[in-house]
Amino acid sequence: MNMFSTVRSEAGERVALRTRFSTRPLWQRSALIAAPILLLAAGVTFLDGDNTAAAAPPPPMVTVAAPLEREINQWDDYVGRFEASRSVEVRPRVSGAITAVHFTDGAIVRQGQLLFTIDSRPFAAALAEARAGVATAQSELALAETNLGRARRLLAEEAVSQSDVDRLTAAAQSARAALAAAQARVRSRALDVEFTQVRAPISGRISDRKIDAGNLVSAGDGGGTLLTTINALDPIYFTFDVPESLYLKTAREQQSSGRFAQAAEIRLQDEAGYNWRGRLEFTDNGINQTSGTIRARAIVANPTYFLAPGMFGNMRLSDGETTTALLIPDAAVRVDQARKIVLVVGKDGTVAAKPVDIGPLVGDLRAIRSGISKTDRVIIQGVQFAQPGAKVRPRVTRITFNESPTTTLAASTPPSASQATVVGN
Repeated sequence: MNMFSTVRSEAGERVALRTRFSTRPLWQRSALIAAPILLLAAGVTFLDGDNTAAAAPPPPMVTVAAPLEREINQWDDYVGRFEASRSVEVRPRVSGAITAVHFTDGAIVRQGQLLFTIDSRPFAAALAEARAGVATAQSELALAETNLGRARRLLAEEAVSQSDVDRLTAAAQSARAALAAAQARVRSRALDVEFTQVRAPISGRISDRKIDAGNLVSAGDGGGTLLTTINALDPIYFTFDVPESLYLKTAREQQSSGRFAQAAEIRLQDEAGYNWRGRLEFTDNGINQTSGTIRARAIVANPTYFLAPGMFGNMRLSDGETTTALLIPDAAVRVDQARKIVLVVGKDGTVAAKPVDIGPLVGDLRAIRSGISKTDRVIIQGVQFAQPGAKVRPRVTRITFNESPTTTLAASTPPSASQATVVGN
């Protein structure tokens, strides 16, 4: 067999193979083509899987910062209502017809300002009659004293008896008493005339008139006709209730430090900041057994009369004492069952959990009373990627303070200040 016969044989075999492949069904031809491709893909996937399993994932990136140390004032939060420092119901002291009204409803009035006029003619006539009675009493007293003097001279000459002198002495004393009574009636009638002019007993904002001119009003021990009311608004009171738990905390702190809460700051419902300043003036002498609270009151200057009785407000109360606190973002504090924890990163990049005692919000930061030091690297971003004992890649930054309006928080247990402000802000 030569070379040409060998070539013809191989060419014949290839032709035969093509003939056998083309005569097979379509599904057999597709399976013959796909099998090598699937085997190749499986081999590549197996090799790549071994490489992926061999390479460990990198530690997560977190942002860390040292706590911000600041001097802060701690405040306790209360909700209360404004009340007039004095409130007077204006009622007449004599009966009669109202002849004039001398004020505008809702105006500011001063003490002694004329408000109403009552018809004074009947009282003026009574005063004149009383004055006439004084003149009569004076005449009778003069006659009695003259008769007594004459009798005493005659007694020396034994022209009258001692009993006559004694009778004339008693008549003179009775005349003096009658004169005093007549003079008292004059003063009483003069007061009635004065009372026909109803004047403001205090300064403040007056209500609307309850009686118009022309109406009859009456006085009496039962109260008399209500004419109007006046509320003294400068200063004004802010009354609030203190829970027993917070009262005990404050009382113990005051007992140990000797300092008493005085400074009060109040904000109204439509205000973001605490714009009104006052001081604690009164604490009640007992706790209400029904509500478990004790009533207290702050006094606030109100020279513009803007504050009105009945307004609601949020008040924070401080004793003025400052304390040093470490501040971190509130989002950095996590809850682990019944305790609060903060995640810190060690020098080797290992995460550790530290239980902390939290304080109030200071702007947008949370005060930490204990549990961390000012040198700890606290995780402030990426907390969700860190687990205690795991490794992380820390990126160091600094905490910035933003004195934004604080949010009112419920007191924790044990009760603590619910707000704080940085000293000097």
